[in-house]
Amino acid sequence: MLDIERATAVTRHRVTAGHTAHHGRPGPAEPPCDLVTVPAREGLEAVDILRLRGGAGPVLHDREGDTLGFLVPPGTAEGWNLPGSACIQTYGTPPGSHQLPVAGSRWLVPPADTRPAATHPDRLRDALREAARTFAALDRCCR
Repeated sequence: MLDIERATAVTRHRVTAGHTAHHGRPGPAEPPCDLVTVPAREGLEAVDILRLRGGAGPVLHDREGDTLGFLVPPGTAEGWNLPGSACIQTYGTPPGSHQLPVAGSRWLVPPADTRPAATHPDRLRDALREAARTFAALDRCCR
């Protein structure tokens, strides 16, 4: 089981490392985006749900395979409160950009393959809740 606090700390470190290594603070042409990180199991299910409904924005996958990161619009981190996930602000990579906002990650769903430049937070929240319900039902029936 993924320790979401550990994953958030790692993601925060990678975002900061990517920010200092590759980007300066965002200027007018580079608005920040926020990043919702979730365990890979729930995240992959949420990606499928969002893609079926036409609402998946760019998604990152860490190299260890533990977490997925959904790019969401700026300001999402301020009000994000969903157990089992974390949301942080990133700098230097606007939604729709091909640059990776997190060092040590790769695109699972690249910006070129998405219609929205970022996943709408309410749609992501709904998809993550649906994924959690699906796995809870699966876990109950397969014990």
